[in-house]
Amino acid sequence: MTRVASLYLPQLPIERLRQAERLSRPPEPGAVSIARHLPAPVDDNPGACSVPRGGGWRPGARWARDGALGSRPSQSEIDALPAHQRPTMREMGRRSEHAEHPFRTLRSDDGGDAGATPPSLSWADLWGRPTIIIARTGQRDIVTAACPVALDLGLRPGMAAAHARALVTDLDVHDAQPDADRAWLDRLALHAVAHWTPTASVSGKDGLWLNLTGTTHLFGGEERFCRRLLRFLQRLGMTASICVAGTPGAAHALARYGGETISLLPTGAETQAIASLPLAALRLDPQALVSAARFGIERIADLYPIPRGPLARRLGLATVERLDQARGARPEPIIAVVPFTAPRAARGLLEPIGTAEAINQVISDLVDDIAAQLLARGAGLRTGILACDIVDGSEQRVAIGTARATRDARHLKRMFAMRVERIDPGLGIEAMSLVAPRIEDLSAEAINASFAIEDRPADLAPVIDQLAGRIEPDTPFRLSSRESDVPERAVGRIGPLEAPIGWPRWQRPVRMLGRPELLSNVVALLPDHPPRRFTWRRTDYRVVAGDGPERIHGEWWRSAREMWAVRDYFRVEAQGGARFWLFRRGDGVDEQTGNLSWFMHGIFG
Repeated sequence: MTRVASLYLPQLPIERLRQAERLSRPPEPGAVSIARHLPAPVDDNPGACSVPRGGGWRPGARWARDGALGSRPSQSEIDALPAHQRPTMREMGRRSEHAEHPFRTLRSDDGGDAGATPPSLSWADLWGRPTIIIARTGQRDIVTAACPVALDLGLRPGMAAAHARALVTDLDVHDAQPDADRAWLDRLALHAVAHWTPTASVSGKDGLWLNLTGTTHLFGGEERFCRRLLRFLQRLGMTASICVAGTPGAAHALARYGGETISLLPTGAETQAIASLPLAALRLDPQALVSAARFGIERIADLYPIPRGPLARRLGLATVERLDQARGARPEPIIAVVPFTAPRAARGLLEPIGTAEAINQVISDLVDDIAAQLLARGAGLRTGILACDIVDGSEQRVAIGTARATRDARHLKRMFAMRVERIDPGLGIEAMSLVAPRIEDLSAEAINASFAIEDRPADLAPVIDQLAGRIEPDTPFRLSSRESDVPERAVGRIGPLEAPIGWPRWQRPVRMLGRPELLSNVVALLPDHPPRRFTWRRTDYRVVAGDGPERIHGEWWRSAREMWAVRDYFRVEAQGGARFWLFRRGDGVDEQTGNLSWFMHGIFG
């Protein structure tokens, strides 16, 4: 079941300008603020300090500080006083004085009241002077947006700017900035993709489309999601309304003409919900609206009984398409914004190719194109995927990876040339493309003032890339320590050029088994002695020397099974000079720590 939300920002141009003004200049001394209407904290005695300098009394014990120990009122005398004359708990020297929560006066993100609410403010307090946005259309300046104060004074979008100035003398006029408004919407769409839904798109000049299919349960339902979204925009200083419906057209119409801040429309009820809305809610062309007014068509419900053929001839085919999309009879795809566009180069071949020389020549051209794109972005390639379209409809893919970001065309061509033999051209390759799905910033690096090139260390990244291409599927790596007490978790692989973290001072074997192996026929004295003999991999060993134990407890925060786990490690030397690192499960006293079985975990030397 498809669920689409339409977010409508009616005052986007003006509110964006106000937001930019607040960020660019300090607040004026006489400016009206919402914080002025919030209740101020109460101070019993603002001129006095409850902590005397140089004194030893704890904060709040004023009656003790002032030497009034003998004149302290009794509880009966305090109860006899009126409520407004009784001393506070802090004056009585008690630390359990009730304090209001610092965020009690704020509202929660989901729109619920969290305490006392500030008094209602008028539009004049919030907006100040009437503000309009004008744009040049032909030979006239037309009002494109007006603040609520200007709307109350009779100014409307579409009105001539000269007429608006004649009606309201004290008018704040700004030029329209459609590119800045579009950039703000694009940023909001990218934020939506990162935090709310993977599919978001800009809707016209004043809103967004959000595909909420399968995502609202993460926010507690559609209604709670809408409240949180509106509260987020309110903190940004934006006025908005939102509608969730089964089709983008119905959600768009109800968000702008429904008259409600939050509208939740069940799937399948779009036809009845939009019937009473004006015809402009269908996003029709101005010419179609003029033609509809000539025929007396004012509401969407007036289009329902008209046959499709006459309706298309009179109002255009786009009107029929918009009506079907809003009612769910025709799909309306949402073209989602893409946070990252991977560099891509493609070549279509006039004739299929199949030789290694021809493939290398096309790869060379593709790498040159990708290198130019990376240079323009100031980035370097970390992963490249080469796709070859075969004549029979199949596809061959070859991928490379680099140890460090690079845009060296010669190096990339050499790496692809090592993998050409893995491409099966079949009947011939008719198209090839190269995509860099992973890139990293690659900027200039400062060198020494002496320009001594011979003193600089050699770059190992090209050598590592060559090795990785020859020993695939294995790749070079380095070992580094990790924050863990359990030995098998304390070591991990890192990139070949990454700096490893310092190793612990505890002695560890050179070779550690991936998983400890069980020992048999173990003879040992409990609880703190190494084994005398044991059998491992069908070989008997007699221990001549041993050291330990080194006790390691389980990581109970990772797994509940390790709550009482204990390992006692020993370093032993067997006859013949072999040295091993083995451990016993359990401490030999408490049965919960382990079953006293022995395991081989590593080999020294």
